[in-house]
Amino acid sequence: MADSNVSGITEFILLGLTDNPEVNTVLFVLFLLIYLVTVLGNVWIITIILASDQLHSPKYFFLSQLAFLDFCYSSVFIPKLLVNYVAGQKVISYRGCLLQCCFLSLFLTTECFLLTAMAYDRYLAIRRPLHYKGLMTPTFCIHLVTASYLLGCANSFTHLSGLLNLSFCGHNVVNHYFCDIPLLFQLACSDTHYSEALFTVFSGTTSVATFLMVVSSYLGILLTVLKTWSLRGRYKAFSTCASHLTVVSLFYGTVIFTYLGTSSSYPDEKAKILSVFYTLLLPVLNLLIYSIRNTEAKEAMKIIIMRKIFAQ
Repeated sequence: MADSNVSGITEFILLGLTDNPEVNTVLFVLFLLIYLVTVLGNVWIITIILASDQLHSPKYFFLSQLAFLDFCYSSVFIPKLLVNYVAGQKVISYRGCLLQCCFLSLFLTTECFLLTAMAYDRYLAIRRPLHYKGLMTPTFCIHLVTASYLLGCANSFTHLSGLLNLSFCGHNVVNHYFCDIPLLFQLACSDTHYSEALFTVFSGTTSVATFLMVVSSYLGILLTVLKTWSLRGRYKAFSTCASHLTVVSLFYGTVIFTYLGTSSSYPDEKAKILSVFYTLLLPVLNLLIYSIRNTEAKEAMKIIIMRKIFAQ
């Protein structure tokens, strides 16, 4: 089916961020370091959470899933980007391009719903602390994460079906460093109205719905804290939510500005810079926000290291 839709095009050319060889060398080193930090850091977070009994809570279960998503998300396109830098080429196959679109959509959508689940977890912890353990059970947490992945798969397969119905018969140059769905609409030589409508409706609904659920959760937290908690209690409550609220703001802010703020001229240089932020830097920022600034995670790491030392 895929071959019949390509109509002669078997690969796409990714223009990347720049044509300057010297700048590309710097970018290769920078992206390699970012990828290594992202992979090693997120594996470290998952390992610490799994190995430490004191981190076996809904909050850290969701955090381990976010770390796994960031690892997968970065692995969709950074390895290919690095290989192209080393090989001195800018080519990606037709199937590889569609797979990039598919997995990027999957992990982005899943992260939207996972961030919503994390906001709901904080809402229950602060709004109903006495019933929190009974409500946020391990089984319920697994159901929330499973639902996030299933919704991500549904959204991704919907977009993939739309792309498979397009024909590409001429222009195959993608003005970006990875394949993105709106870019392929521009390159198609068949009618894209149906596919674009699917993309707009599903992506827009997902983004708006999850964003409103996160906002409503934090409004509920704010009202509860301001009404019933002391000044010290307010500070403690807000500090527990600060990390997640920072990640949510960065995630939705960059995605909205990338896809909505530049829709008339997508993708221009501004859109590329914004894409670098949410595709390359945001996983690293998530790592810094949730680990280095997290006292509980650092204490758990110290305990694990001490146990290893005394065990020897």
